[in-house]
Amino acid sequence: MGVKVVTTYLPGHSRPEQGQYAFAYTITISNDGDVPVQLLSRHWIITDAHSAVQEVRGQGVVGEQPLIPPGESFRYTSGTTLATPVGRMEGSYTMVSRGDSDRAGAAGVRFQVPVPAFSLHTPTALH
Repeated sequence: MGVKVVTTYLPGHSRPEQGQYAFAYTITISNDGDVPVQLLSRHWIITDAHSAVQEVRGQGVVGEQPLIPPGESFRYTSGTTLATPVGRMEGSYTMVSRGDSDRAGAAGVRFQVPVPAFSLHTPTALH
C-alpha cells in the first residue's frame, strides 16, 4: 500500500483574526498488492503549533469505504481547521483484504496502513 498526500491552504475559508486556518488535503491510496483491499476506518492525530491535539476516528473516508483493486488507487479530498498557521497530521487507515476465497489467508485479513506526518501551513508560515 502506498499513500501520497498533497495539502493546500484555503484562505477563502480561513479567518486568521479569529484563529481559524483552513486546509484541504488530497490523499491517494495505492494498492500495490495482488488482492483487492477495502478501507474500513481512519485515525488522525492533528497537532497545531501550540501542541494542541485533535484526535479523529471514523468509519471510511468522505462517507465511503472504498474497495481498491490490485494496481489501482483511490483519491479523496478532505479538510481540517487549525488554530495556528502551522500544524501537522499523521495517522493510519484500517484496511481489510478482500481476496479470492480460494486462496488460503487471502481474504478477511485486517491490517494498518500508516500515514507519516505531513505539514499543514500557510504559504508564508515556513521560510
